[in-house]
Amino acid sequence: MTDELSSSCDVVVVGGGAAGLSGALMLARARRSVVVIDAGAPRNAPADGVHGLLGREGMPPAELLERGRAEVGEYGGRVVTGEVAAVERDAAGLAVTLADGRAVRARRLLVTAGVVDELPDVPGLRERWGKDVLHCPYCHGWEVRDRAIGVLAVGPMAVHQAQMFRQWSADVTLFTHTSEPPAGEQAEQLAARGIRVVTGEVAAVETAGDRLAGVRLADGTVVAREALAVAPRMVARAGFLAGLGLRPAEHPSGAGEYLPVDAAGRTEAPGVWAAGNVTDPVAQVGAAAAAGAAAAAQINADLIAEETRRAVAAYRDPFAPGTEARVCELVAGDRRHGLNDMERNRAS
Repeated sequence: MTDELSSSCDVVVVGGGAAGLSGALMLARARRSVVVIDAGAPRNAPADGVHGLLGREGMPPAELLERGRAEVGEYGGRVVTGEVAAVERDAAGLAVTLADGRAVRARRLLVTAGVVDELPDVPGLRERWGKDVLHCPYCHGWEVRDRAIGVLAVGPMAVHQAQMFRQWSADVTLFTHTSEPPAGEQAEQLAARGIRVVTGEVAAVETAGDRLAGVRLADGTVVAREALAVAPRMVARAGFLAGLGLRPAEHPSGAGEYLPVDAAGRTEAPGVWAAGNVTDPVAQVGAAAAAGAAAAAQINADLIAEETRRAVAAYRDPFAPGTEARVCELVAGDRRHGLNDMERNRAS
């Protein structure tokens, strides 16, 4: 990674995770000038390894990103350290401004900035996040199989989450915390699967050494648990897009925010695509990488279409002012418009 930022490029990618690097790799291999701007705060940084990614099972997240950055660099793509503060549109295209004042212009933008996981305010929870405080059974279920697992109810998906983790362990307890206890069909489903329900507000997460030991309720009761699942509120990192009229929307699942896109990854703002967790908060690494590559292919196709339109216009009217200016620059260089004569006159 570098701090040097070029003045312009074909595509700026905001976010250097799996989606962003995959998109940048695809674009660089398509001979596009591409710059990835990465704030260096990957969502999966606390995790020990990436799981469910064919050929890279268990690889530490930092190593995966390091390899990805190197691969992008092999094809001429650049990864720049920085945080995007704003994106504006003008006659020349998209102006991307970083928090430290640096800026770059781009013809197209790929947003892969991801989401922020907002955890409930329970003491001890943040410290164990990504270790034995988890959220995704497909990411971490195997590592906590057959252990005593708790599920902290903090959103509409809590019962579903408890039912999911029941696949990995027969010892699952749902803590209702500040939510209403399950009733009706949901309560029957939990009972049928042997999932215990504990009511009462959770006061803290208990640890012993470097491991989770239990969940302490407000009344002082401690329920022994070896892992705790929690569904954080997922908030899209997309505030820098406000200048383009783009704002996150509430996800249909109620799990947080996301940036809506069409099937091709295109947002409502012309020239702007998005992929990865910023559009699909629950996507695993493999799915995020695939979405980034797919959006990049769409961006390249869009650029080709634009370049073809311009080429056809020039072909049809070779004496148009714009065409003449480009030909003059190619043929005459700095001698166009009598520049050399003017320089000689000044010198004399």
